[in-house]
Amino acid sequence: MRTQVATFLLAALLCGAGPGHRALAQDAPAPDAAFVPSLPDSLAGVPGTWDLTRDGGTRRCVLTLGAERIDAGRRLSFPAGCRKALPILSGIAGWLFADGVVRLVDKDVRPILLFTRRPDERSLVARTDGGETYSLVPLQIAAMQPPPAPASPAVPEASVAGRDPGPSRAEPLSPGERPAPGTYALDRYREQDVCRLELMEGDPGRAPVRIRDGCRDGGVTVFDPVAWRYASGRLTLTAKRGHSVDLVPAGEGRWRREPDIGTTFVLRRVEP
Repeated sequence: MRTQVATFLLAALLCGAGPGHRALAQDAPAPDAAFVPSLPDSLAGVPGTWDLTRDGGTRRCVLTLGAERIDAGRRLSFPAGCRKALPILSGIAGWLFADGVVRLVDKDVRPILLFTRRPDERSLVARTDGGETYSLVPLQIAAMQPPPAPASPAVPEASVAGRDPGPSRAEPLSPGERPAPGTYALDRYREQDVCRLELMEGDPGRAPVRIRDGCRDGGVTVFDPVAWRYASGRLTLTAKRGHSVDLVPAGEGRWRREPDIGTTFVLRRVEP
C-alpha cells in the first residue's frame, strides 16, 4: 500500500520561508527492500501537490499540478511569492508527463526543468544549463492514494464462538507513545519552535487542532491543520482541505514526519 503523505503541505514550506531550512538531500543510496516508491508511473498519478526546491538553497515552493489541459500542457499553480523565492518559476506556465517523469514548461511548451528519478525513488531531480539543481518531491498526489480495499463480507463476532477477535486495527501499536493533548512546538532543521500547535481534546477520531498566535512557519499556515487523530502508532494531522500528514514517535515527546523527506518536521511537546 502506498504511503499517504501530506499536501504539505506540512512537509513543505510556503515560498520564501526563512533561512535555516535544509535543502533536499542529493542523490541518496537505494532504499531498503521494504520501501514502496511513491513517484507516479503514469499521467493519472501526477496531479496533486509537489514541493519544489533549489538544492543548496533555503527557498522552496508548493506547486499544484492540475489535470486540466491548457495551451501550455496542463495547469500548474503556485503562490505569487514563489516567483521571488525561486525565479526560475517566472517562466514556467504548465507541466507535462513524458518519458515517465514530470517536465515543467513555458507558455510555448518548451521545457524549463526536465526531471529524472533519483535512485532512492523518493524525489525527482532536474539540472539546468547554468549548473543549478532542483528537487521535486511528491506531497499529496494521486499516485500516493492507496488502492481501494477489496470488499469482504462482515462476520459478526458472535458467530465465531470462542475466538478472540484480537485488537482493533484502530488501536495504537505503541500505547506508551500515545500523544497527549496539549501544546507542541514545531522544530525545523536548524530553527527550533518556529510554530506552536495546540492538539485539543475531542473525538478520538478527529480532535481539533489550533495554530497558536506568532507562528513563523509558512508551510504550517498554508497546510492549515484543523484536526488530529492517533491510530496504529501514528499521529495524523488533517488540513482544512482534506490533506493529511503522518508522524511517528521519535522519543521524549517528539513526533517526526513519516516518510522523513524534505525539510525536517518534528513536533515536540512543550509547556504552554
